Amino acid sequence: MNPEELKKARNADLYGSLAAMQRAGELARQTAIQTNTAIVIVQDGKLVRIPAEQLRKQRDSNE
Repeated sequence: MNPEELKKARNADLYGSLAAMQRAGELARQTAIQTNTAIVIVQDGKLVRIPAEQLRKQRDSNE
């Protein structure tokens, strides 16, 4: 489901799942930065490893 479909969901749990996944992703990034480890995401159907240093740069540029 895409974000627009989730907004129209009748089930409150399904509607809230997008925000929960976003919070979980942010927490994973914070943990990776604190422990100096990488995270692995799927981007355009491919596994991509993002090292802690790159996560720090992304975080700092967003502040």
